[in-house]
Amino acid sequence: MQKALAELRSASIPIAVVSNQSGVGRGMITLEQVEAVNRRVEELLGPFDAVLFCPHSPDVDCECRKPKPKLIVDAARAMGVDPACCVVIGDKPSDVEAAANAGARSIFVDSAYTAVDAVNAVLRNRPSS
Repeated sequence: MQKALAELRSASIPIAVVSNQSGVGRGMITLEQVEAVNRRVEELLGPFDAVLFCPHSPDVDCECRKPKPKLIVDAARAMGVDPACCVVIGDKPSDVEAAANAGARSIFVDSAYTAVDAVNAVLRNRPSS
């Protein structure tokens, strides 16, 4: 994954992480623990242009929980791009739905089609400059 992300960065493609972290809202983890994990992920995989998460439990009707589009729209804004230019790589139906709700494209990953496969597809299909 490090190599695939390095190739995105080398191609000047901004990268964001957006995630639901309902464990915070459920009292299972703290915001500090989520932030510590995010820092460790960046240590292992390199810097991201935006890291956003929804801390609410699924029973809270917030605007940021996927499949609502707010996290993706906010990440696009933070990276200075239009959501329509974004590709959301996700492993849950709510990721795909959130992408559609934000006007972004999506790639669904699972054990057969991995995140590395998805990144390679993004690199193959990027517009030429």
